[in-house]
Amino acid sequence: MKLTALLLLLWHSALWTVQEAAPLEPAGSLPHSFLLKCMEQVRKIQAGGAGLQERLCATHKLCHPEELVLLGHILGIPQAPLSSCSSQALQLTDCLSQLHRGLFLYQGLLQALAGTSPEVTPTLDFLLLDITDFATNIWQQMEDLGVAPAAQPTQGTTPHFTSAFQRRAGAVLVASNLQSFLELAYRALHYLDQP
Repeated sequence: MKLTALLLLLWHSALWTVQEAAPLEPAGSLPHSFLLKCMEQVRKIQAGGAGLQERLCATHKLCHPEELVLLGHILGIPQAPLSSCSSQALQLTDCLSQLHRGLFLYQGLLQALAGTSPEVTPTLDFLLLDITDFATNIWQQMEDLGVAPAAQPTQGTTPHFTSAFQRRAGAVLVASNLQSFLELAYRALHYLDQP
């Protein structure tokens, strides 16, 4: 009898935990056209980030971002979290907010990379425009849902580069971090687009 009661209590506890941790039901949460546009923007930015990495590798032989991770810590290159966008703990409002803040962070980081080298300047400029457009798209959707904060986020601290090498290495790390961020964003958007 006690064992049955204990099993029933454990089962009820597990069921309650699952219900509490269940992700937001994606159906009808966000317009399909918005999600498709966002996924298209993610892929476009990913292509630009990959192009930036390829040019830095070809021109300056900075081909291994993992070798530059320590320098990234020294330079203070931050990474944007997307913990609220995981399929296990998806919270729509928090996810959109984190996505917007992350894009805003990468806008600042890309601006700090201005003047890296003439070979990558056009790619940086296009990346900056695409990220700005994506961030604006997210912000407008947040406003449509009535969940936009009262003000846009303020620009945080951007890294200070003291040499051309640091700026180029920083560009490789920013591009690599951006790719990881966008992969998580794409997964969240794809999940939200499921019927």
